[in-house]
Amino acid sequence: MSKILENQLKSLGKLLTTMDELREKCPWDKKQTLKSLRHLTIEETYELSDAIINEDMTEIKNELGDLLLHVVFYAKIGSEHGAFDIGDIADGIKDKLISRHPHIYGDVQVIDEVEVRQNWEKLKLKEGNKGVLSGVPNGLPSLVKASRIQDKASGIGFDWKNIDQVKYKISEEIEELYTEIDQDSQEKIEEEFGDVLFSLVNYARFLKINPDDALSRANNKFIRRFEYMEKKAQENDNQLINLNSNELENLWELAKQNLSK
Repeated sequence: MSKILENQLKSLGKLLTTMDELREKCPWDKKQTLKSLRHLTIEETYELSDAIINEDMTEIKNELGDLLLHVVFYAKIGSEHGAFDIGDIADGIKDKLISRHPHIYGDVQVIDEVEVRQNWEKLKLKEGNKGVLSGVPNGLPSLVKASRIQDKASGIGFDWKNIDQVKYKISEEIEELYTEIDQDSQEKIEEEFGDVLFSLVNYARFLKINPDDALSRANNKFIRRFEYMEKKAQENDNQLINLNSNELENLWELAKQNLSK
């Protein structure tokens, strides 16, 4: 065993010991359940996502620590119920990785990452999954869910042959949206708008872009520029709500000029 690995295992051991102590002595930690931790885990996951989007390595480390704490906490509660412990969790994911990488731990031959993904989906079906899409959680945010659905469909070969087909599909869906807008059917407009978004997610996949990451960056860029506008207005003892459209547009252009991203 290398010295680095030995030190890492020691650190994990200390974390497990700390969790045992907190579970025994801290009033808050003693009261937590799997369900009470759930919403906190979701919050920590989004905080990690923000840190990754911002490429802040220090915050990524910190947020990963928070998530690791949650894994350790769940493992501790599981062990108290005699259901599982941290070793069971580690063994389970290790066994899954080995079984789903037969090109590494078996005699399966693959050409590229596309075949790896296809084999992964086939193995999941053999393991008892009800269907290709059954592993997509219902509670995922819609944009992330659309991306995962398309990834899984592509994994078994149900996909466009090239990016030009995807571009044509976007144009087709936009035309269908315009048609429904002319017909003024709100329900149909919403349906076709959803189809446009779904086709754009598909386009992002062919461009090798994560659509959720792209939208997060766009949101953050808008927030920075808008807050810049507010700051400039306040410097002139004013507020954005009091400015006309031309003044707002001028501030927006100023924000674009002075904020590179």
